[in-house]
Amino acid sequence: MEIAHPGKVTYVSLSADDPATNAAFDQAIAEVRGRLGRTWPLIINGQERSTSTTFDSVSPGDTRIVVARVPRAAPDDVSDAVVAARAAFPTWSRTPWPERAARLEKAAQIIRARRFELAAWMILEMGKNRIEALGEIEETADLIDYYNQQMRANQGYVRPMDRLVPTDNNTSVLRPYGVWAVIAPWNFPYALLGAPVAAALLTGNTVVMKPSSETPLSAILLAQIFGEAGLPAGTVNCLTGSGSVVGDGLSRHPGVDGITFTGSLDVGFNQIYRQFSTRFPKPSIVEMGGKNPAIVMESADLDRAALGIFRSAFGMNGHKCSACSRLYVHEAVADELLARLDQQIAKAKIGDPLLKDTFVGPVATRAGYHDYQRFVETAGAAVRTGGHILTAGALAHGYFVAPTVLVGLPRDHQLMHDELFVPILAVQRVKTLDEALAEANDTAFGLTAGVFTRKQDEIDTFLERIEAGVVYVNRAAGATTGAWPGVQPFGGWKGSGSTGKNIGGLYTLPCYMREQSRTVCE
Repeated sequence: MEIAHPGKVTYVSLSADDPATNAAFDQAIAEVRGRLGRTWPLIINGQERSTSTTFDSVSPGDTRIVVARVPRAAPDDVSDAVVAARAAFPTWSRTPWPERAARLEKAAQIIRARRFELAAWMILEMGKNRIEALGEIEETADLIDYYNQQMRANQGYVRPMDRLVPTDNNTSVLRPYGVWAVIAPWNFPYALLGAPVAAALLTGNTVVMKPSSETPLSAILLAQIFGEAGLPAGTVNCLTGSGSVVGDGLSRHPGVDGITFTGSLDVGFNQIYRQFSTRFPKPSIVEMGGKNPAIVMESADLDRAALGIFRSAFGMNGHKCSACSRLYVHEAVADELLARLDQQIAKAKIGDPLLKDTFVGPVATRAGYHDYQRFVETAGAAVRTGGHILTAGALAHGYFVAPTVLVGLPRDHQLMHDELFVPILAVQRVKTLDEALAEANDTAFGLTAGVFTRKQDEIDTFLERIEAGVVYVNRAAGATTGAWPGVQPFGGWKGSGSTGKNIGGLYTLPCYMREQSRTVCE
């Protein structure tokens, strides 16, 4: 993608610093600032709906700023949204897939046309820097386009089969389930909502979607875009509100036929995957966390390794499920690599994510801000770099923290095993690749992993033995992060994912359909 479209901002882009981009961004930020604090609606059956209560979405960069006032859906709203999606399903599922694809293509075009505005809203609501925000908007549109390409490449997933007798005509057809719920996280509020919604819609399902309460505005804006693109009333319904009301309401509703959830292992596995099916099995696509390792061997290019680890551990403040959380470095080069990593951290600009030169913005949530402080206290003397909150000057009213490196924790320490989701990297010295791989695989998760080495036998061993769904070798753009639709399908093994199939890849769309074998005799 980056080679084919050199002007596109993706997760491997090092900069979006050109006059036209900066001017467009500045204009969008000014326009969005003029709309802060307004009250937004639910969207049910193509209609806007207000509620008796709302909640505020505040900016993590300055918690005095109310980005949006958002409706708090009630149980009746959940039921109405499922009923609307159910009513829309027969017509939508019978709509020829090329027509469904055309409407989704229009949605992708609108997303790209509004990329600076949507990115500005996201920066204010979630705290990403400009490159990460633009990258996510581009990714959302690319995911939609990629799914359309896959639908065309597979001829709508209608395939002729063999015959037992000359008079049989046998066909395998993948068909939609019905009403699909999508429950999205706050760290990628557009891509991890828009992509499963698009996959469900393209394959003929109708959708009820719920964003995180930390980033609710993203879902409302996406729902409006799908409507503008010509999606019929009831095909996309948007509910904002609490997990206990909306999330639980959707996952337990008998009228919901399939669900996609992205979030924590505890909620995804224990509260959704185990409980979603009641009368009979129903598809549950559950994408969960990561405790992602990078391995650096003695022969590695240390400059490349330091950059890749820095970008993966501290990009987006560690708020990626693919973030590099653990580093296993050969003892012969450990000190040299850590010195290079210190240099990368020292150069990083921490501050207002609306500014073009900021690399690290605020921690996105109040809970994460407190988690960071608790983790640092737990680490104690293992803190090598960082380990403190930032409150001086313009940072006084936001959730700003210093990127932190921990060295020498016991290998069974909680921070070596739990997903942290804040900018903390734990480092261990190792003597061999075997030792590094054993430690890297000693986790409930299996999302991403990376290695840096110049030895082909070590590369081969890593690829054969690492237990992760997305792996990278010698990648300076991100040791464990930076997947892109159609380039690096993204998904995890073990406790990181339920399907064994990855987002933005060859096998995503079939997860949203079920097979019907048809035999017609002449």
